[in-house]
Amino acid sequence: MSLDPQNTYPIPEDTQRVARASFPKGNLYIRMRDELGEIYLDASFAELFPGRGQRAESPGRLAWITVMQYSEGLSDRQAAEAVRARIDWKYVLGLELDDAGFDYSVLSEFRERLVAGQQEQMLLDKLLSRLKELKLLKARGQQRTDSTHILGAVRQLNRVEIVGETMRQALNELSEFAPEWVKEVAKAEWFARYGRRFEQMRLPKEQAERQALLETIGADGAFLLEAVRTAVEAEQLQELSGVEFLRRIWVQQYWTEVKEDGSSQVHLRGDDNQPLGALRLHSPYDEEVRYSAKREKGWVGYKTQFSETSDVDQVHLITQVITTLATESDMAVLEKIHHTMEQKDLLPNEHLLDAGYVDAESLVSSQRDFGVTICSPVREKVSWQSKAAEGFDLASFHIDWEKQVVTCPKGQTSTQWCERHSENRKPAIQVRFSSSVCRLCACHAQCTQAKSGARTITFLPQEQHAALQQVRKEQSTQAFWNKYAQRSGIEGTFSQAVRGYELRWARYIGIAKTNLQMTATATAINLHRLFDWWQHKPRAKTRTSAFARLAPSPSLLAPAWGAI
Repeated sequence: MSLDPQNTYPIPEDTQRVARASFPKGNLYIRMRDELGEIYLDASFAELFPGRGQRAESPGRLAWITVMQYSEGLSDRQAAEAVRARIDWKYVLGLELDDAGFDYSVLSEFRERLVAGQQEQMLLDKLLSRLKELKLLKARGQQRTDSTHILGAVRQLNRVEIVGETMRQALNELSEFAPEWVKEVAKAEWFARYGRRFEQMRLPKEQAERQALLETIGADGAFLLEAVRTAVEAEQLQELSGVEFLRRIWVQQYWTEVKEDGSSQVHLRGDDNQPLGALRLHSPYDEEVRYSAKREKGWVGYKTQFSETSDVDQVHLITQVITTLATESDMAVLEKIHHTMEQKDLLPNEHLLDAGYVDAESLVSSQRDFGVTICSPVREKVSWQSKAAEGFDLASFHIDWEKQVVTCPKGQTSTQWCERHSENRKPAIQVRFSSSVCRLCACHAQCTQAKSGARTITFLPQEQHAALQQVRKEQSTQAFWNKYAQRSGIEGTFSQAVRGYELRWARYIGIAKTNLQMTATATAINLHRLFDWWQHKPRAKTRTSAFARLAPSPSLLAPAWGAI
């Protein structure tokens, strides 16, 4: 489809008249069009369309429809029907009252173009740009970020189901591409074994029987892969996504023993011989879903990161959405978050984060590279000395960075200073005291339990060490925790998104389409928050029970499970 871009799509007079009569007090979408104007222009999407072909529907209007669709949790059919039937939608889109709309399949085709062009963030970015023009959003304020889990649009499968469904999917794709070849290769028992979904089959419950079934499926898959490799159309068959996924799963789940007589036998890999979580495949229907767990909760799917403004006297708007593999740590995403914010000119001065995002290196690099101050607790000291009532931990020692000497609480100086550099570990400094001096010290038992008798201390480079010690000092004050309490507001955002916008469940297959869903959802939330802000609707406050309000001090509400 080709694009004939429209510079504007003004609202017809009849549409304005009927909309005003139907909504004398206005509504969300009418207010958005009046206040924000035409956010999504066709020209912004021009690179997603070819220069020739049938004329496409206005991508600017389709962008608005996508956001409104997620605002109400509508399917494509329902959204297309809303365009035909609802006056407030026609008002936003600048359509005549008798406009018949379009076929619902246009919406999925538009999403495909956004994903293929890697422009899914445009839905949010265009809104943010308009809000910056209206002075409703500014950089260098306060923001907060957190992540939550997203369940993939596939079933969570056990090990038998994973390999069985993978084999079945490969056979189905091969049967569509080369049915006659499959007839020649397929064994008679395969039709009963792989003819229907494994979730509909009664799988064996005994461990020995399940093990035998896993090995049988493994032998079948190895046989099929070898047949594909030696086929006349081997190159075309191997390019099928189902066949390639079968090969990858079999590498992860099985290994082949070649015997002396030249025969081979397929064996199941043990639980201790599995790939890392970031590489392990879990479904032939979405190869990007991963299994992850946080505390007692486990899921197969993705993880999404939301960042939002949190200045007290301003509307709280989501400024960024990043969707990652479920196994990717929050700490690994922080630099990308700041880099993307910098590109949008939306970097905060202060960034509220939980401890999962922060280490000493990020404390320094965020300030140095982006001018962002991180407000987050850091891990408490874990050495046995710090836990002992009279132990000497790292803070008890004085470090002379220029002379590269460390002095212990009793005045003794270190004899060795070694800077550690490794590809697999972060830079660190290790110092060692004399064993002969340490053994004679009266405080030896309070200082070290090393068999050599000498105290060894490992700490970070100067800039990171100073930043870490500063945060540990600050987090011992009540003022720090009073400020950090604002971070919990992002939990309310996720609660709103999950309960009101079905954020928890991915609608589509693949991380790119899931990221589009998350971005459209965040944009819809922003619209609702803007409307509430203009309507002077107060933010909901944290609910406190009647009994909890009677507590003479807020500190008494902190759980003390050890005392129960």
